[in-house]
Amino acid sequence: MKKVLLLSLIGISMAACQISDAGVSRKSVVKQTNTLEKNSDNLLTEEEIKDDNALVLPEDIKKNIPIDMQYAVFLQLVCNLIRNEYVKNMSEGCITEKAIAGLLSSLDLHSSYLNEKAFTSLKEQTDGEFGGIGIEMIVDEGLVRVISPIDDTPAYKAGLKSGDLIIYIDDECINGITADEAVSKLRGKPKSKVKLKIKRGDKAPFDVVMTRDIIKVQSVKAEILDNIGYIRISTFDKNTSKDIKKFIEANTKLCGIVLDVRNNPGGLLDEAVAVSNIFLKGGKIVSTRGRTKDNTKEFFADDKDLTNGLPLVVLINNGTASAPEIMAGALRDNKRAITVGVRSFGKGSVQKVIPLSEKTAIRLTIAKHYTPSGECIQANGISPDIEADYAMIKKSENQFVIREEFFNNALDVKKDAKYKKVTDAQNKKSLDELGNKKSGEKTEEEDHELLYRKMPLKERVEKDYQLNKAFDVIKTIGKYKNIIGEQNEKK
Repeated sequence: MKKVLLLSLIGISMAACQISDAGVSRKSVVKQTNTLEKNSDNLLTEEEIKDDNALVLPEDIKKNIPIDMQYAVFLQLVCNLIRNEYVKNMSEGCITEKAIAGLLSSLDLHSSYLNEKAFTSLKEQTDGEFGGIGIEMIVDEGLVRVISPIDDTPAYKAGLKSGDLIIYIDDECINGITADEAVSKLRGKPKSKVKLKIKRGDKAPFDVVMTRDIIKVQSVKAEILDNIGYIRISTFDKNTSKDIKKFIEANTKLCGIVLDVRNNPGGLLDEAVAVSNIFLKGGKIVSTRGRTKDNTKEFFADDKDLTNGLPLVVLINNGTASAPEIMAGALRDNKRAITVGVRSFGKGSVQKVIPLSEKTAIRLTIAKHYTPSGECIQANGISPDIEADYAMIKKSENQFVIREEFFNNALDVKKDAKYKKVTDAQNKKSLDELGNKKSGEKTEEEDHELLYRKMPLKERVEKDYQLNKAFDVIKTIGKYKNIIGEQNEKK
């Protein structure tokens, strides 16, 4: 039986052409079925894989359609094959939705199709309140990789870490899961429980049971110690810049500020720009460069620094991704702040959310972020001015590191990148050490980390090497300014 394929439906303007359903005859289908029955390993022999089983375009289409457009015809052929021969009945809408989802997910890590649940979830997250366990995650070869837990959420309190791999959800193996499916499984009614099996480095998998909750993200927490303001930014939502301004305006006698964006998974670009603008007096904040003029933009600060040049330190680590990387790069390149920590995650691509209807949308990568000095953030991250490894005063030797560049489908990743070679060696050492530990055995660092999260700021500064270093830098800058001021007075 033959059908009319209207190529206008797939964006090709030409007359309708007569082609067979997927170019596959019933004879070849019967032949394949018999082969599957007689081969115990369910594989076709070489003799049985012949041209009569292939998807072949009719000669008139080959002659009249440019080669690039023939791929679009093949797409329709595959859809016809699925519609007519796939073991389960599938509607046109379902086939189209899966085709769009597969196409987008193959482009890069961050392009995706947002079904109704995923689109609703995205809108809830940018509003600063949503239900679930509270992690920023990415699908890594069919499993869920944690970029970072969000502060004060069930995942944070349960001790999940950047780099953790979720391999089971509620005793169900999730190998091959999509991002939308993962979100759906992790979200749920408040007070309901979810059981995760976690793979951390080379340690034996272990279970973590969490109680879901309404995730109310308090993106800014601010404290004062020794007249130094400590501002923890856990994510960039619609209230972030407003809350930071309130803290600065209410505390006019600070001698310096530490901005802690470690394990901050990102957020809104506008808010990253707004927070940078609070501390800058003119200068470029970030540029986005895409293929089109509309997707190429530059953002600049106004001429008012709300802190009047107060000493500033930005704390970053490998869980610092996207929006906080923009802020850290802007303040570093404009010589406004000193960055302390380790190289950040390297998520420097720009996604545009394009609604397809009131309930669905696509998220498409359209550009990349560049710091004021012209450095591309994508796969490179932000390198700190002062290197300070994460440790509880003594350096941790088995900290497993995860960054954007490690994923196979990441943009701009070079397999021989110098950063990757160094970190691969570091991770191998971590895996070797973790491999010697028994299943379920906690490391000394893990116990300290859980205790650390409950400590007051003074104790955290004493025990957290990176935070201690940041406060020392602020104090050093203050002393230096005092010395310069005294010298100028004598003159």
